[in-house]
Amino acid sequence: MAMAMLSWLVAIPILGIATGLRAMTPIAVLCWFAFLGHLPVQGTWAFWTAKLISVIVFTLLALGEYTGDKLPNTPARTAPFPLVSRICFGGFVGALIATALIGSAVEGALLGALGAVLGTFAGFHIRHRSVARTGWPDWRVAVLEDTVAIFFSVVALSVVTG
Repeated sequence: MAMAMLSWLVAIPILGIATGLRAMTPIAVLCWFAFLGHLPVQGTWAFWTAKLISVIVFTLLALGEYTGDKLPNTPARTAPFPLVSRICFGGFVGALIATALIGSAVEGALLGALGAVLGTFAGFHIRHRSVARTGWPDWRVAVLEDTVAIFFSVVALSVVTG
């Protein structure tokens, strides 16, 4: 029971924060966990996350996002379309995790979406301040941010799966 509560209060918002940093990373990591049998999604509407095709598609989307994020013409994550997509994916990942925990998908979606809003704006400001303070090129800080998004996603899903 305590682990389920920790998952709700910590892991789902952390996955939302990671979605705010990189929209495709948490869902790709979630699909890997489901595919490897660590996330119990069989018999639920989230069963498709355990399929090899889901792992391939979302992993490729995440890799594409890592590349696209470094390009000079990529819009800021706080622009309307990137912001809305992060909120939607944060909510979606939260609903998927809640379903795997046999909980309310609506509550999971709300926690994931709120985490995504926090991650989007915090990540935006931290990245810009880091570039200004360190003098590093933006792409170097972005690679560090990629790593943080992957780390947060793996840790949060490790908490969920025990």
